[in-house]
Amino acid sequence: LPYLDFAKKYIAKCEDEYGLDEVEKVLDSTHALMDQGVFRYNRPPRLSEADKLARAVARAEHEQRTFNDIWRTLPNMEEDDDDAEERQLEVRNIKLPEENLLYFIEKASPVLKPWQRELVRIVRNVSQYFYPQKQTKVMNEGCATFVHHYIMNALYDRGLISEGAVMEFLHSHSSVVFQPEFDDPRYSGINPYALGFAMMEDVKRISTEPTEEDREWFPDFAGKGDWRDILKDAWANYRDESFILQFLSPKVMRDFRLFALHDSSSEAHYEVEAIHDEMGFRKLRERLAHQYDLGAHEPNIQVVSADLEGDRMITLRHDVHAGRTLDPRTRDDVLLHVHRLWGHKVKMEGDVA
Repeated sequence: LPYLDFAKKYIAKCEDEYGLDEVEKVLDSTHALMDQGVFRYNRPPRLSEADKLARAVARAEHEQRTFNDIWRTLPNMEEDDDDAEERQLEVRNIKLPEENLLYFIEKASPVLKPWQRELVRIVRNVSQYFYPQKQTKVMNEGCATFVHHYIMNALYDRGLISEGAVMEFLHSHSSVVFQPEFDDPRYSGINPYALGFAMMEDVKRISTEPTEEDREWFPDFAGKGDWRDILKDAWANYRDESFILQFLSPKVMRDFRLFALHDSSSEAHYEVEAIHDEMGFRKLRERLAHQYDLGAHEPNIQVVSADLEGDRMITLRHDVHAGRTLDPRTRDDVLLHVHRLWGHKVKMEGDVA
């Protein structure tokens, strides 16, 4: 929160000093590249949030101290010598290929001014902060609805709230966890609230009142009665993909009437490849878990080369996964945003199946 407060004030200051349009251009381009502005794998220890805030405030204060309104009329204001030297050292230490496109642009762009680099850094840090939450939608929403449902029912059972309060809650709850059928015009995918709530209710049921099927599928905790410890461990240590792969039961698959379709661009028809039998349940669980694997659905675009001393051209490479190439309509628009931040020619490689 302190960093977001700093970011809000810094952006407002930039709007006053450099104009709303100039700030908006940078933010539009960085937001278009947010999904490519995160580190997906472990790296050497980075600054803590407190250190990031302290450094950002120090940069802003230094810029304010050295700011002279007269110089605003002159083009191509250069950054401070110490800042430029520090940035060049960071650029030399970047090893290609680099998966974090915004990080590379922030450190190595030949055209960005210090305040523009700070805006890129702000968007990149915010994107990195929210990246784990993209992987736990089912977990987060399921936990919220499950705990809320449990508490409200416990309060009612103890006579601490009225029947009217429970009815009001159930009306809201049923709307939140509503899951349309696949052929319903309102269908837009699996509702993370519905799936998360159903799975966590099912873990509780399996722990206390298991069937023979449950004992076969979940021998480690079926009938053990410790559903709180199981769910607390899942909330702490699993993301959506692994939680579904570990805890999705045949009962929930039957309740949701799940089935799997195979769709290939080389074939004229869909193929139903998983139904409600032993092999089908396992394939369904695997397929559904795969849908929540960000690595399988977000494009893998990396900086593979940059001529920093010649024509300044930057080369990006898209590694095609499962035959899915980039949409040419949005790809070209995004490359324009890269060009705006980089300032020189941008080349894309590898976007072929």
